[in-house]
Amino acid sequence: MTNFKRVLKRSALLTLPAISMLTLFSEPVLAVEQGATITPMGITDFGAGILPPSTPYGTVGIRASYYSATTLKDGSGNEIPNNFNINVESLALAYFYMTDMELFGAKVGFGGVLPMISIDGRLNVRTPGGPLAIAGDDFGVGDIQILPLILGWQAPPNMFINAGLQVQAPTGAYSTSNAFNAGTNHWTFTPFLGVTYLSDSGFEISTQATLNFNTVNPDTDYRSGIEYRQEFAIGQHVQDWTFGVAGYAYQQISDDKGPGITDGNRARVFAVGPAISFFKPGLPLVSLHAYKEFGAENRAEGYNVALRVAMSF
Repeated sequence: MTNFKRVLKRSALLTLPAISMLTLFSEPVLAVEQGATITPMGITDFGAGILPPSTPYGTVGIRASYYSATTLKDGSGNEIPNNFNINVESLALAYFYMTDMELFGAKVGFGGVLPMISIDGRLNVRTPGGPLAIAGDDFGVGDIQILPLILGWQAPPNMFINAGLQVQAPTGAYSTSNAFNAGTNHWTFTPFLGVTYLSDSGFEISTQATLNFNTVNPDTDYRSGIEYRQEFAIGQHVQDWTFGVAGYAYQQISDDKGPGITDGNRARVFAVGPAISFFKPGLPLVSLHAYKEFGAENRAEGYNVALRVAMSF
């Protein structure tokens, strides 16, 4: 640990989705080690309960996302004045393969996600010697996500359900001396459940619920609490298009554990915005959404835009 970090005893890391980003040293200690969910938010919208079909070569997807925030909130939801700004661009390559095997009446599959992360940002923090400006940027491979088991059910005629486990491995670059890191330096185990209801008239309700169970970061002795995330989408299908609104709710449901933790640092945030998708058999699936976050506590509050493209082969 650097001398700087020894002097500034109360510290926390601020993260935007799936990224270890910035070490904060301030009076309000932010939640989870990075101050936001360890795994990405805004991943699903329409079709959250629908899995790709069984095909000879599987399904390949690309997700480009942009997150920007200029506001940090404390545990009471009040803004922390510190000249904060962060921008995160990510490009993730995903692969899913659904087999013809069945387990508990469900189709069995597996998959994985490889993210690339670009980060830049700044903020001022309070120190015994006065305000200190911290700024930096980073680019690199993030933490790989492996899905060793995916189960998919179809409940005729209008319900689709999937469940599984995601394991996020600490493969991204990480150093306690860096202002920004592409990795989180710990494992995260995430069970998930997705449901889609699609009426005969084309009205859709989709949702996905996840829980993050985080291990200890061995370089900081910090263990982030259990995190709950609920994503949703409500829309109407019009021929090959789907139009509607989507978003997410995030709540940390157990305390952080580590040096300097006194009140658990539990975080929360909500987001909502427009969503649109296009799908026609034989063509790639394309989905776009743009969310505005609100109601944040112990974390950043900003904007989330994501474009997804997927094709089965």
